Amino acid sequence: VELVESGGGSVQSGESLRLSCRYSGLTYSKYCLGWIRQTPGKEREGVVSINEQGSSRYEESVEGRFTISQDNAKNTLYLEMNSLKPEDTAMYYCAAVATDYCSRSALMFGYSGQGTQVTVSA
Repeated sequence: VELVESGGGSVQSGESLRLSCRYSGLTYSKYCLGWIRQTPGKEREGVVSINEQGSSRYEESVEGRFTISQDNAKNTLYLEMNSLKPEDTAMYYCAAVATDYCSRSALMFGYSGQGTQVTVSA
């Protein structure tokens, strides 16, 4: 499995960013995809998950501001992040796990990419 993220950067509070993740090698029929993030000194946090039926689950602090989407033809996962806040600053990782039970916590036990840095200044 290979996951390659892009699209991170430095923005001001209230601005937007769109992260992309090209994935390959997902051979299992049921994969849970999503995004996790980590800041120095803290544990990884599941931001959002999406299952093969397109059902998504968001972490409470990003609900209504972040939107996950998927282009199966391009094998690409996206994360549209709007109204960014300084507390969203983190390294964002694309994640995938083979499971029948897709959730943000399940993503912690699968594959992840190298990450892309998102920095939001006040």
